[in-house]
Amino acid sequence: MSQDGGAGEGRVAQVGARGGDRREPWHETGPCAGRASEEAAGWPQARTREGTTAGQRPEPSQRPDHTEHHDRTQQHDHTQQHDQPRHQDPDEPPTRWVPAEHHEPPTEHQQPGRDCAGSPPQRWESGALAHGVADPFGQGPLPWLRGRDSYVDGSGSMVPWYVDLDSAGAPGTVRPRPGELRNADDVHQQIKGFATAVSVRPGERLDFKITANPPQNLTMDWYRIGHYGGNGAHRVGGSPRLSGIVQPEPLVAGRTVSCHHWWRSWRLSVPRDWRPGAYVAVLTSEDGHRSHIPFTVRDDEPADFLVVIPDITWQAYNLFPENGRTGASLYHSWDERGRLLGERDAATTVSFDRPYAGSGLPLHVGHAYDFIRWAERQGLDLAYASALDLHAGRVDPTRYRGLVFTGHDEYWSAPMRQAVEAARDAGTSLVFLSANTMYWQVQVSASPSGEPDRLVSCRKNHPDRSGRTAHWRVCGEPEQLVLGVQYERRVAEPVPLVVRNAGHWLWEGTGLAEEDTLPGLVAAEADRYMPRVPLPECSGRVLLSHSPYRDEEGRPRHQQTSLYRAPSGAWVFASGTFAWTPALDRPGCVDERVQRATANLLDRIRKSE
Repeated sequence: MSQDGGAGEGRVAQVGARGGDRREPWHETGPCAGRASEEAAGWPQARTREGTTAGQRPEPSQRPDHTEHHDRTQQHDHTQQHDQPRHQDPDEPPTRWVPAEHHEPPTEHQQPGRDCAGSPPQRWESGALAHGVADPFGQGPLPWLRGRDSYVDGSGSMVPWYVDLDSAGAPGTVRPRPGELRNADDVHQQIKGFATAVSVRPGERLDFKITANPPQNLTMDWYRIGHYGGNGAHRVGGSPRLSGIVQPEPLVAGRTVSCHHWWRSWRLSVPRDWRPGAYVAVLTSEDGHRSHIPFTVRDDEPADFLVVIPDITWQAYNLFPENGRTGASLYHSWDERGRLLGERDAATTVSFDRPYAGSGLPLHVGHAYDFIRWAERQGLDLAYASALDLHAGRVDPTRYRGLVFTGHDEYWSAPMRQAVEAARDAGTSLVFLSANTMYWQVQVSASPSGEPDRLVSCRKNHPDRSGRTAHWRVCGEPEQLVLGVQYERRVAEPVPLVVRNAGHWLWEGTGLAEEDTLPGLVAAEADRYMPRVPLPECSGRVLLSHSPYRDEEGRPRHQQTSLYRAPSGAWVFASGTFAWTPALDRPGCVDERVQRATANLLDRIRKSE
């Protein structure tokens, strides 16, 4: 495994936008695609210091030599003339991208979420509650790592530490980095960034766009998530010292926020010996602030299981910039007084061309990392891809014995669903380890700069002309046709999962008997079988739990875990709860019986003919 991170290129005068006023078409697929637009009909031109129009690649002679980049700060004129924003009908796409207005950081009594009377904030630093998901397992203080030591930021929140096994001694030895490292925030944006692609193959290049406030030197370290002698991540390389700049304000179009016009800060040439997997770029500024950028490395080698990273759902929940004025997700936006608004005022389109809010780790990221750590400790043969890869056809799901959807995977495009259904019908098993899966249908389209698959749109409360919303079940294709169960309600408080059909092979070796309970395993959101909803064609269908709970309004409900076998021989498992993956490898949540049941399932899939 390479330790130097491979070759890289320093910042160049390149902005990911093209001048002009054109409209990018939607990819209208699926029964409910309807009429939609990417909330980006036009955008202002930006010009580089060298005079190239935004989006044009400078000639080689104009590009700085990356070997001289580290201590040289270039000054760029980002002054632009823009059309003034106008009010947008929520059912109509915005007509122009315009820069967000600049404001000084709020005072203590003007923090986002507070009104003029200084009432308590509704949301700060990317909590799950504001998104309507009371998920006690959403992320956790240490999303992927292990050890006794950690940093604590100014608010008392835990900040992960990082260990380089090659220099820290024996596996599991804790050696925190020196200095006081603090998570960056979206108000001051001390250091924030994003990658221009969600996944990349070894040997390909990946661009990072980073802002540093104030301008200062910064570094990037790359970590692979996995099981490394008790640690949950391993450093595989790092950048030289880079000269950070304050990037332009984000552009907005309606409620959509994009940073596609930011300057490129670093180009990573992904080493060919990097293993496929989930990776995190850790950004560290000279003054001790830290942020994160997740990305996926995929390859075309055969494997037993394809792990699908739910990046489309991650982006749906992304409220960047979470500053009380500009940021918007598919759930929320802000009003002029800095108060958090609900879904009816949320964005209908969100962009991958922006950092994730808060520390840069997506909401619910821990669910994916919990499974990955556990699965790699078991020695499972894994390949990796993102949900966007599945959408775009960059992976062939029929090449694997099973597809594993590791966490909260709520937002699906029609091509994603079609690919998964085709794989099941060809004999590829499906494993859904969360709840509320495949709930919303989305459309995916190109960015204003023409880069494919950078915008995600979901109608939600703005139906198309036929009156249909983006729910798959309203479109006549309920998710139960794939999963065997489907989402019902949120869970007010975690409750035990009650075992049914304890003699089934899934529960073999767990020691569980009929109606035994697994404490706290039903949490956040829950699925169940709905008798009035069609089932997939199947044989050997069985419900493996029946767990009573109360929803947020106090009404009695029940959760169910499902398993069926398709005519092709594929197994389809749906846990029906958010808390399954934390029970695999989350500190304080691990349940050996859930680990054994999951191992039974994957072993049966691996050995299936």
